[in-house]
Amino acid sequence: MKPSHPNRLFALLGLFLGALLPAFAAGTDSRISAVTVYADRAVVTRTATLDIAATGQQELVFNNLPATLVEQSLQVSGRGTAQVTILDVAAKATYLDFTPNDRVKTLEDELRGLEKQTRGLDDSGKLLDQQEQSLVRIEGALTAPPAKETPRASLDELAKLLAFLTSQRAQVSSDRAALDTQREALQAKIEAVQQQLNELRGAGGRSVKTVTVRIAAASTGQLDLALSYALPGAAWSPAYDARLRTDERAVELTYFGVVRNNTGEDWKAVALTLSTARPSMGGGAPELAPWIVDVMQARPMAAMRRDKMMMADEAAAPMQEFAGNFVAKAAAPAPRPIVEAATISAAVESTATSATFKIPVAVTLASDNSTQKVGITTFKLAANLQYQATPKVREAAFLSAYTTNTSDYPLLAGAMNTFLDGTFVATSQLKTVMSGEKFELALGADEGVAIKRKLVNRFTEDTGLTSSGRRTTYEVLVTVTNNKKTAERVVFKEGVPLSRDEKIVVKILTPAERDTGTKAAPKEVTMEEDGKLVWRLDLKPGEKREIPLKYSIEHPANLAVTGIE
Repeated sequence: MKPSHPNRLFALLGLFLGALLPAFAAGTDSRISAVTVYADRAVVTRTATLDIAATGQQELVFNNLPATLVEQSLQVSGRGTAQVTILDVAAKATYLDFTPNDRVKTLEDELRGLEKQTRGLDDSGKLLDQQEQSLVRIEGALTAPPAKETPRASLDELAKLLAFLTSQRAQVSSDRAALDTQREALQAKIEAVQQQLNELRGAGGRSVKTVTVRIAAASTGQLDLALSYALPGAAWSPAYDARLRTDERAVELTYFGVVRNNTGEDWKAVALTLSTARPSMGGGAPELAPWIVDVMQARPMAAMRRDKMMMADEAAAPMQEFAGNFVAKAAAPAPRPIVEAATISAAVESTATSATFKIPVAVTLASDNSTQKVGITTFKLAANLQYQATPKVREAAFLSAYTTNTSDYPLLAGAMNTFLDGTFVATSQLKTVMSGEKFELALGADEGVAIKRKLVNRFTEDTGLTSSGRRTTYEVLVTVTNNKKTAERVVFKEGVPLSRDEKIVVKILTPAERDTGTKAAPKEVTMEEDGKLVWRLDLKPGEKREIPLKYSIEHPANLAVTGIE
């Protein structure tokens, strides 16, 4: 019988061992393909395409993940031609002697280059010190008495030497000033790079995490694996641009998400999703503890310290697990000649407790704690326009648009920039508005409607047969002018004094009581709570209205009264 070839035996042995033992764990090439950003964290999805060449148990290793990765949030899924069962996933901390982040390595190299430049400037400073010492020695030699054998220098030679010394000292002084300027600029660069390094390194320094996924392959083939995990250091907040077009009586509202990434991982061309969910608040309402009132008893200090430690342990709650499906959508706008640039619209998905906005274009955002504005959507809202004013406080008419959120998007509270017919006019805050809800947009002051307030008269007189009373009367004139080419509604408020004592009587003389409405039955001028008179005027183009207001305050002459202006 012919003996078996040694190579064939080794091959058979390898196949046998491969069927019994897990494959050798090697690093898995992966990329960040999708990110979901919440108000205080992000869920990152890494994807890897693998060729499963052998059956049996195997370990897939994801190296150099951020040390702040929340292990409880790890999720793994996969699909492909290979028949695979995911057994488990585990994470462990690893401490490295090298820089795992390319961006950190680039900054460290830049910092070393700047420090080298600093040493060069220090050497230049030493040379200037030597030059200055040489000049001092030359000056000392000139002023010292000459030796017997040394001829005395002429006045012309002395003048030339003094001129040389003066010019050299000026040059050294100028070079030193230039060197100080270069040092300051270089130090500013070093501090900026060092700050970026500190932010990227974080408290963990060079600590990273390694995630290992164990699988059991029943057949060979291709496997697309997705690993998702939560990271702190990311956030997003809403922002808006409101553009009022007065000729259309409509507001064009552009919805942005301001995203910040400080997770330790750069996001390159990822499918970005913004979520309104708040996982940090937990899944249910907190329990209400009993409110106990008892007689205070002295307790030992040891027991009080033990109670404080127990309360601190209970307050530390673990982060919840996350899972989500991430869908990347591509938008390919058709080219059109000389048209206004279009804006993107994110796909919105609403659930019972939150909404998500899927940005339709790939987003790139470095992990440097800077912010990036991504567009969510733009839509137009029909609006009723109205001017509001409080002329006693400020003689200006502020335009407001009253509208309804007819879009499918919930508008979260955030900063809003306001533009009136293409001109930036104000910055304000938008309150949370759900789909179908009515709301008001404050659009800033408009000089097209002028409002002026004048105190025409104020006088004080004694009342009663014995002059036992005192009356102070105010006469005010408010002038409103519509300088616009369209009819406008103007609402302004004036306050009259409120009495907190029956001895102090406030009387409104103008407008008359019969001409004043109430909230239940409003008129052109209506009395509202807290002594506020509200006028609602519909002004034609170019119309001017003068509104008089007159009231008095009466009280006993011997009564000291506060609040009278």
